[in-house]
Amino acid sequence: MTSLKLSDVAAKLRADIVQMSHQAKAAHLASALSCVDILTILYSQVLSIDPNNPKHPDRDRFILSKGHAAAALYATLAWKGIISPDQLLTYGQQHSLLEEHPSPKLPGVEAATGSLGHGLPIANGMTLAARIQNQSYRVFVLMSDGECNEGSVWEAAMFAARHKLDGLTAIVDFNKWQATGRSQEVLQLDPLSDKWRSFGWSVTELDGHDHDQLLTALTRSPNGLPHVIIAHTVKGKGISFMEDDNNWHYRVPTQQEVLNAHVELGVV
Repeated sequence: MTSLKLSDVAAKLRADIVQMSHQAKAAHLASALSCVDILTILYSQVLSIDPNNPKHPDRDRFILSKGHAAAALYATLAWKGIISPDQLLTYGQQHSLLEEHPSPKLPGVEAATGSLGHGLPIANGMTLAARIQNQSYRVFVLMSDGECNEGSVWEAAMFAARHKLDGLTAIVDFNKWQATGRSQEVLQLDPLSDKWRSFGWSVTELDGHDHDQLLTALTRSPNGLPHVIIAHTVKGKGISFMEDDNNWHYRVPTQQEVLNAHVELGVV
């Protein structure tokens, strides 16, 4: 683990992600940038995971349901020491374990994701298994707002509420965009918090880039209900010419844009 301030950690992770996108010619850069602060807090102060034994049966589980943001997870795993920083150089290459969507062949990855709508059902199963087996680990799942278009999400939401899975926390990376347009224009998500609340969940709505708010929400005591955090974020966060620009859902940065981004992030 590093001694850097968490804001510096988040900047370094963003710099790594931009470089990875450029080198691999891989898309979904802006989607990865929006969830960096969430991952920073989870892996620095919330998740109980031993970097030297990431498959320990008592570990907390984290599922990146928005698997297209895999670069953000890989950069975080490298910072945490679960994978080698040198592995980031292989992102997107043939035969690399760092595929453009996560694979459980890689240490620190709990499930193959990217086909949206499946992370929350998997998290339900893990949380219920902990209860049945008398284990105390917690389960966290990070979803996209566009993913909430999927019926499987709401079926899983009903299941979690019915079984009072209070060891489960879902985080919605609410960056207001999906591949083809504004999330609210594709399907009517709003009022998103009210929807989750009506399904029987405890709901916290916050700024998804505010580390203090995230830490408070992610470490709250269970109250008998599954917990969802609606994290308002900015797609492309941290780099002015990418922020809230959906072209960066698929665009790959040039070398000059990488340099410009690194200057903005203070990582040169």
